[in-house]
Amino acid sequence: MGLARSISSFMFLLFLSSNAFRSLVLAEVTTTKFTFKGFKGNQTEIQTEGVSTIQHDTDLLRLTNRDHNVTGTAFYRKPIRLREYTNSSETKVCSFSTSFVFVIIPSSPGNGGFGFTFTLSPTPNRPGAESAQFMGLLNRSNNGDSSNHVFAVEFDTVQGFKDGTDRKGNHIGLDFNNLSSDVQEPIIYYDADDRKEDFQLESGEPIRVLVDYDGPSETLNVTIYPTRLGFKPKTHLISRRVSKLSGIVEEEMYVGFTAATGKDQSSAHYVMGWSFASCGKNPVADWLDLSELPSSPRNTSLSNKKGYSSKVIALIVALSIVTLVFLVLLFIFVMYKRQIQEEDTLEDWEIDYPHRFKYRDLYLATKKFKESEIIGTGGFGIVYRGNLSSSGPIAVKKITPNSLQGVREFVAEIESLGRLGHKNLVNLQGWCKHKNDLLLIYDYIPNGSLDSLLYKTPRINGIVLPWDVRFEIIKGIASGLLYLHEEWEQIVIHRDVKPSNVLIDADMNAKLGDFGLARLYERGRLTQTTKVVGTLGYMAPELTRNGKGSTASDVFAFGVLLLEIVTGSKPTNSEDVFLADWVMEFHTNGGILSAVDQKLGCNFNGREAKLALVVGLLCCHQKPKSRPSMRIVLRYLNGEEDVPQIDGNWGLSDSCRDDIKTNVVGYVSSDRASSSNTFLSFSEVSSSSLVSGR
Repeated sequence: MGLARSISSFMFLLFLSSNAFRSLVLAEVTTTKFTFKGFKGNQTEIQTEGVSTIQHDTDLLRLTNRDHNVTGTAFYRKPIRLREYTNSSETKVCSFSTSFVFVIIPSSPGNGGFGFTFTLSPTPNRPGAESAQFMGLLNRSNNGDSSNHVFAVEFDTVQGFKDGTDRKGNHIGLDFNNLSSDVQEPIIYYDADDRKEDFQLESGEPIRVLVDYDGPSETLNVTIYPTRLGFKPKTHLISRRVSKLSGIVEEEMYVGFTAATGKDQSSAHYVMGWSFASCGKNPVADWLDLSELPSSPRNTSLSNKKGYSSKVIALIVALSIVTLVFLVLLFIFVMYKRQIQEEDTLEDWEIDYPHRFKYRDLYLATKKFKESEIIGTGGFGIVYRGNLSSSGPIAVKKITPNSLQGVREFVAEIESLGRLGHKNLVNLQGWCKHKNDLLLIYDYIPNGSLDSLLYKTPRINGIVLPWDVRFEIIKGIASGLLYLHEEWEQIVIHRDVKPSNVLIDADMNAKLGDFGLARLYERGRLTQTTKVVGTLGYMAPELTRNGKGSTASDVFAFGVLLLEIVTGSKPTNSEDVFLADWVMEFHTNGGILSAVDQKLGCNFNGREAKLALVVGLLCCHQKPKSRPSMRIVLRYLNGEEDVPQIDGNWGLSDSCRDDIKTNVVGYVSSDRASSSNTFLSFSEVSSSSLVSGR
């Protein structure tokens, strides 16, 4: 029993002794601290190697002079304990803090290098370290070696080691056994308003650096700013967790600086003052008051050049004037030649169409093609509003550059509209070709497109397009198409008849425009086009089978447009119900007037509305040969000829509708203006629209 008690007492004493020993060790790891406000008289405290030296006349620590390919190191002579025991008897990197003020003076403006580092090193020097990008810290054989046990904060004034072209000089990097920085940031500080301001390391002015490492959180903070700022920024340039540090820092390390110059780039690197503190409780390096430090070195990078004699200066000035005059004359000649080429050199297709505008006039007329002047967007370009002093308001269509289809559209519009003349067609004033820009100049139509008047405007201000205006617009479009198909010297097939391509002038007259898809044919000649073009919903069913556009396919598109104007509805709804089918259903049931736009209420002419709807259905016949010509359409609308009955084989079969959706392989434009409008439900018809006598 007594023996057991003795053993227990012994073990308890041993436990107390081990704890006491650990406490003693922990107590021994106290704060290491030093401060150098200048370096005169501290030669025994600083170990210098290479070209580093303490200058007796200035009290500055100079790491390198401006010789080429040199290195210099300066370390605190005594090793610093940088690890402390934790409660689990393990060691970790303890907190440390350092502050220093430095100056870098390049050999000449813009030709400095390579920078310097603040370093934790297992040795008080760096034997074998190379110059230039190795910065007196490592060499090409040991760079990246984990046995280096080196950590450095680099202040690099040229492109970093093995950096790509996206990395530039004048940056800070965090290096762990390797000069390829794990973290790299351009040199900036945060002003009083927390805004980023950049500055140059090689400015020749004093720059302050604060480096603080918090052991418990493994967080490293780096702050750098010119001393002229007068205050310490609240935001750090770098604030990162650096877990790698625990695998690098040994029990004792040396702290100091390394620097280097290169073959063609060199700078003098100076340290004006330096303070350091490590381990213990919240170690903080002493603040370095600039007034207590030695004066900064004189920046001689601009003053060490020999002056020129007055004769040499006069000669340089004379040669400069002669060169300047020659360059001005050369510039004038080049601009004149370019202007002559732009104005006088014509393409083959331009010879017959002499209306060509100057690009500069159009550039100014559209306020430099300002976004606020955009009045429309089409499949191949943007339309701008402009104002020419010679002709007043214009519309300028700028076709998408580098587009083969856009070039084809450009030529097509000039070929067709350039020689057409009709009151229901948009008047083409001319064109312009400038580099890759292709432009068409039209009369400005103030009321915009029919699409806008049918859908956008009513939703904005509640104004509904009146019936009499709609009916006249229908007849105007028909008149324009009749001119294209039969009355001009050639047959013009528009191929993209839709509301957004119908413009309404100040007198509410319809003008058919946008001939980008138009094709011209000699009378009596069959079309050869096999590429499907047009806008979904307006394309005739035969186009999806043979791709051959014809006047009949234009008539089909006109029929859809006519029904759209009368009903105020899009060609198809979200359920893929075709507008003509929907109207035909009303016609079959004997109530075709129920299809009239409900926004009109009772304010429409029932006879005209019924006439228009039936004509629209005839134009939408599935068989091209059963569709009336535009001349007959116009006679129907003017009451000059009776409208025939619609036969029972009118409607599109399901297979035809499927063809429209699946066989389109060519250009199919999308009407951006129509995408925002919801199609009126074909399955719902208000009883209020059924008005007697309409």
